[in-house]
Amino acid sequence: MTLTTDPVALDAWYAVATASEVTHRPDRTRLLGQDIAIDRCRDTGAIRVRPVLHGGEYGDPLPVIERYACVFTTFGNPDTPIVEIEEAGEPDRRVVPCGWFTIRSSGPRIVENFLDMAHFPYVHTDILGSEPNTDVGPYRAEIRADVDEVWATGCHFWQPRGAATERDGSGMMMHIDYRVPSPFIVMLYRVAPSAPDRRDAIALFIQPMGEELCRAQPVEFLVDEISTHTELLHFEQVIFLQDRLILENQVPRRLPLDGQAEIPTRADTASVAYRRWLAAKGLGYGTILPHGQGERA
Repeated sequence: MTLTTDPVALDAWYAVATASEVTHRPDRTRLLGQDIAIDRCRDTGAIRVRPVLHGGEYGDPLPVIERYACVFTTFGNPDTPIVEIEEAGEPDRRVVPCGWFTIRSSGPRIVENFLDMAHFPYVHTDILGSEPNTDVGPYRAEIRADVDEVWATGCHFWQPRGAATERDGSGMMMHIDYRVPSPFIVMLYRVAPSAPDRRDAIALFIQPMGEELCRAQPVEFLVDEISTHTELLHFEQVIFLQDRLILENQVPRRLPLDGQAEIPTRADTASVAYRRWLAAKGLGYGTILPHGQGERA
């Protein structure tokens, strides 16, 4: 595989490692088709990310920013900074990296799945949904031009156990807002069950290794003084492993951006906005662009 030439994909920030796990021994992974090595410099202790060239030599270091417990890098020149998550700066928040998952799917498909509430009762039964509470009520999805993000607000769904703190299975109507600040980052905000006047934030950082192969890590910013670290990890990992089974069986794995390629329903309002946003950007990496809109890089 070789590094993509897709300018939209190149000019983005990507989480590629958990900062606390980086050691002096280079760990190899892949980003946008290019092998990279991540390690901590023995002299300075700084984390560095370097392309792995033919013959195993390293290229010039890429830009590195440590944020949200992750290591971010880019191959291009992003015109926007890494997403700002205000909740991360609140001192009583628990910041929980939930581990990396490898998925044979495209990054945009993973984002779309994250936005989809309709699958909750069938894929995450008795956790994020259950029958007969299967209806997705009306909500608002929009492309916010002033910040260049996709938002879905006013979402609500009955969840038997919408958070790790909910253990008795009695369920509650969960109010959720979704945010897509970057083609390969997606977030949700939900009312914190243990602090109804505040919201938990959960980000999913996606590392596109190839067009149809990704790693992804959920990072949670929680108001939760009850759950143990293990309980939080287990809750999120069970959900993500259930999603992986669905994602790896979707055909095609790349996300079609032509509005006629896959017929949406009312529940897909967020997905429609996300696809329109990607099409307007001209992202070809991990997508199927509308006919005549350019070639896949």
